[in-house]
Amino acid sequence: MGCSDSDLEFRFTEHMRVERQLSDKTVFNYQRDLQRFRETLQLIEFTSWLELSERPLRYAVAELHSEGLSGRSLQRMLSALRSFYRYLNQQSICEHNPALAIKAPKAPRRLPQTLSSETLNEVLDTPQDDPLKIRDLAMMELLYSSGLRVSELVGINLSDIDLGSGSVIVEGKGRKMRQVPVGGAALQAIQLWLKERLALADYNEEALFVGKLGKRLSSRSVEKRLKELGEQSGVAGNLYPHRLRHSFATEMLAGSGDLRAVQELLGHADISTTQIYTHLDFKQLKSIYQNSHPRAKRREKN
Repeated sequence: MGCSDSDLEFRFTEHMRVERQLSDKTVFNYQRDLQRFRETLQLIEFTSWLELSERPLRYAVAELHSEGLSGRSLQRMLSALRSFYRYLNQQSICEHNPALAIKAPKAPRRLPQTLSSETLNEVLDTPQDDPLKIRDLAMMELLYSSGLRVSELVGINLSDIDLGSGSVIVEGKGRKMRQVPVGGAALQAIQLWLKERLALADYNEEALFVGKLGKRLSSRSVEKRLKELGEQSGVAGNLYPHRLRHSFATEMLAGSGDLRAVQELLGHADISTTQIYTHLDFKQLKSIYQNSHPRAKRREKN
């Protein structure tokens, strides 16, 4: 074809920018990832993109990993390289894609951030007389009480909550409906909010939680309000809806040890998603062990 590597990269990124209409930031990321691979491959016998094979590519991935690049970053870079070769294949510039068979080192799964029950009690037990703050505490109580996603919270209608039985019906991922229990503190907070809601909600509005204009709250609004509440209360780190969900799951698993039940409560389709909380629980147990067992810490030699 008579095209240099830089020409091929330029044609690819222009394709992503013009035909795929990706953002400038995304296109820049593609350019940066391809350049990083090319610079690493040039340390060995690399001639061109058109002649690249799996073996030198594996070397490049290993080299970048040894330099401290995370598995997550390498996954992203390999994804960019696969897209680059798919474009070259579609344009009949080359027929192979050496990145297809290459896997990045597994990225360690991040343990979710949680809040202690003491911290949550301190925030939730603070009396409020402002209608919107009463609503915010009710939302926070429900998120923590039932382990809801923020999208599930804002989707709740008045008809979904049953104060008598202490339960709520929510629509989870994949539009799957599930019924989850609601604790006494959350029910009490919701009842306080319902009195304030009468003066705020539009007549035909079905949403349980509404904003000052009387319409259903958005997920972004809930996130913003909880962040402000956390800052006002002096919570370490951000207070966000999913952190309350993580705290709920950790408390439930630590108290019951029933992974399947926690999976059902959270609405996880795959139990492997729920299993991350077993790792978190072990981390807490290890901390308790290290601080409690008389021979847990290595003794200093004289």
